[in-house]
Amino acid sequence: MSKPTGQDPNWAAQQPPSAGPQGWGAAAPPPGGPSGPGSWNGGAGWGQGGQWGGRPEAAKPGIVPLRPLNVFEILDGAVTTLRTHWRTVLGVSLAVAVVVQLVVTIGNGLWMPDTSEFDALARDPDASLGEAMRATGVFSSSAMLVQLASAMVYQLGTVLVTAVLTVVVSRAVLGRPVTLKDAWQDARPQLPRLLGLLLLVGLLVSLIVFAGFVPGLILLGAGAAPLGMSLLVLGGLAGVVVGIWIGVRLSLAAPALMLERQGVVPAMRRSAKLVGGNWWRIFGILLLTNILGFALTSVVQMPATLIATAVEGGFSGELPTNSWTFLIITGIADVLAYTVVFPVTAGITALLYLDQRIRREALDLEIARAAGVPGYGGTPDGTDGTPAANSGPTPGS
Repeated sequence: MSKPTGQDPNWAAQQPPSAGPQGWGAAAPPPGGPSGPGSWNGGAGWGQGGQWGGRPEAAKPGIVPLRPLNVFEILDGAVTTLRTHWRTVLGVSLAVAVVVQLVVTIGNGLWMPDTSEFDALARDPDASLGEAMRATGVFSSSAMLVQLASAMVYQLGTVLVTAVLTVVVSRAVLGRPVTLKDAWQDARPQLPRLLGLLLLVGLLVSLIVFAGFVPGLILLGAGAAPLGMSLLVLGGLAGVVVGIWIGVRLSLAAPALMLERQGVVPAMRRSAKLVGGNWWRIFGILLLTNILGFALTSVVQMPATLIATAVEGGFSGELPTNSWTFLIITGIADVLAYTVVFPVTAGITALLYLDQRIRREALDLEIARAAGVPGYGGTPDGTDGTPAANSGPTPGS
């Protein structure tokens, strides 16, 4: 993939140097041909038949090459961060996953409504419609409150993991070691803002989706069932589509807030600007990330659910979801799954942010200088020494 010209608004006007071992722009072939003394990387920039058609290899001081990344390089960078800095990464994600799952398991065990009475009523042929609806309403309301509380606890855990691991990824791009203490010291001042950001984005997307259902619900309440049902489906679909569009536009707000020390609203604006013009690409990568996360958790959770059901008393067609045995076994599986899923998803989001800044703002130049790559100048000064966090064009520029 060659770099577009400066007329493309999605690319920064300033690009890495086109000469030298780290350059990768268009350049004349070095003297001596692919095997001569002036060749780059053993002739890696030469096409077949001795024609100049390739590019020199980009500098790679850390987990990814300093150039626009494809989806495989982003995924590989996230996994490489996990593998290279596994003590810090797994230490953070495991600790958070254990605490979060412990709170959720205890909450489900104490407050999740018992299904035995509901199941007995469902099997009773003499039960009246009013009794069935009342039992369903009580059970659904209680279960919804428990699940809402669990979701809030998971959200808090996600905030902590995202904050720390975004800092880890930013250091890993430079090829620098990072300890848990270092990452925590950098991330801690931004935690309140990050929590506010995730809550605000979640609330905004939820309100947009809910607004799509409102017209249909009003018509249904007025007695216009056919029209109301049609509008409920169409409006709900439109709300979901708009909610997804907004969610993707704001998907890079968390790394922008963490690495640029942004406020909540400026980080949302920053994300919208970075995503602009590349919505479909970022949507595809985020969709793939969610599919991978679901697959990883399913691989762990499904066998655990089967084991927990068998231990609890066999397969009778009913899951003992409020049994302590069931909750403990499935909770252990959730901890193992989220210990891996948390760092991978956080790493992909951070690298997407990096990739968009490289494409738009030539951030690779600043990273290369900070990493001490020959041919890019000295290390720029910064408040934390991390160019991904504090260098490049100012927000909103």
